[in-house]
Amino acid sequence: MTYEVRIPEIGESVTEALIIRWIKQPGEAIGRDDPLVELETDKVTVEMPCPVAGVLSEIVCAEGETVPIGAVIARIDQNAQPTVQPDAADGATGTATAATAQGDLLASAEPTAPPATPAPPTPAVEAAAPAPAQAAQPQDPVPAAGDRRILPAARRLIAEHGLDASLIPATGKGGRLLKSDVAAWLATREAEPETPTEGEPEAPPAPAPAPPPAPAPTPAGERAEERVPMTPIRRRIAERLVESQQQAALLTTFNEIDMSAVIEFRKRYRDAFVERHEVRLGFLSFFVKAAVDALRRFPRLNAEISGTDVIYRNYYDIGIAVSTDRGLMVPVLRSAERLSFAEIESHIGDFAGRARQGRIRIDELQGGTFTITNGGIFGSLLSTPIINPPQSGVLGLHAIQDRPMVEGGEVVVRPMMYVALTYDHRIVDGREAVSFLVRIKEAIQEPARMLIEV
Repeated sequence: MTYEVRIPEIGESVTEALIIRWIKQPGEAIGRDDPLVELETDKVTVEMPCPVAGVLSEIVCAEGETVPIGAVIARIDQNAQPTVQPDAADGATGTATAATAQGDLLASAEPTAPPATPAPPTPAVEAAAPAPAQAAQPQDPVPAAGDRRILPAARRLIAEHGLDASLIPATGKGGRLLKSDVAAWLATREAEPETPTEGEPEAPPAPAPAPPPAPAPTPAGERAEERVPMTPIRRRIAERLVESQQQAALLTTFNEIDMSAVIEFRKRYRDAFVERHEVRLGFLSFFVKAAVDALRRFPRLNAEISGTDVIYRNYYDIGIAVSTDRGLMVPVLRSAERLSFAEIESHIGDFAGRARQGRIRIDELQGGTFTITNGGIFGSLLSTPIINPPQSGVLGLHAIQDRPMVEGGEVVVRPMMYVALTYDHRIVDGREAVSFLVRIKEAIQEPARMLIEV
């Protein structure tokens, strides 16, 4: 019995998905709920589980294709026996990073370095070797043209130039043939001088006048260009940023915070916190607590404009911006006002790990009321963040830097951080925005104020 695998409903307003990577290959056995294919939408990257058990008999849509929701992408034979064993060289393919898959699909224009010498095979790989004769061959041989995996970009280039794929060395993981491999092969072929046909006498070279001195050749790849399509997530990020700039009256205000109290607080209770809660005490939990405290006092920064109305909320769903290889994601801490420091730190760590692995669910990215973004982890000293529509504000954190400050008429060195609040001036006035940042500053410089609400 053949089962048709279709793209499921992934989330509200999601109409199509990009096939990033097939985790299973035709002929391989697959169990129910085993990872089958990695998909990317305009909101999230997910691994789609197989709805039934059987053998993957056919892949209908190749890697790199964008297909609509509900389309058939593969067929599973529920009665067949597997004819292909999983690639031992790849290990557990389902745990490969999303960055590797996307890097293969986009086929970087940078020159490809020679493949490194492979490590000795693991005992599991050696046990899987079918015969001693095969074991005597060099490790990781390049697969034949019919066996190797040719990435879509490389396949198009091969077709354009009428090349024989079996002659082109592959440098991708698991013997994948990349577009950069084909480009390098073309460059090598064009550089080779033409050889005379067999049996035809080679004509003696004719004397030629000495050519004028030519400029030094440009190193290969130094001025290379490549046009690649934007991923769905990157397209959506671009749309949202333009939408934010065009539809809101954005303004940014700044302040600076002495981080001495929080640094001393973390140093004093760091070990006890880890021992009790099994999670590290970071800076973000302090800013989440401070943001909730300030949002209670200035509710317009937790509201949004809907037509000619303003929607106020009595709950605080704080988005935490996370940078990934595919772009910025903002998973949401639901009801942050009810979370303890340990719960906040645990959620943030979980979000960051799963976002970079492409395992964040769409519902975890929706519905935030306010956002915090921390550019300081990359060394940013000052920036003007852009709000995430339809929110009315975003708090930007930056690097902590020792700076001279004047206290009581004396110059002292303090660990200082610049903070920035970008807000929608249609709903938030400048006085509220400045007062909001001042409250953030007071709460961070004196954390006890958050506890007794003064």
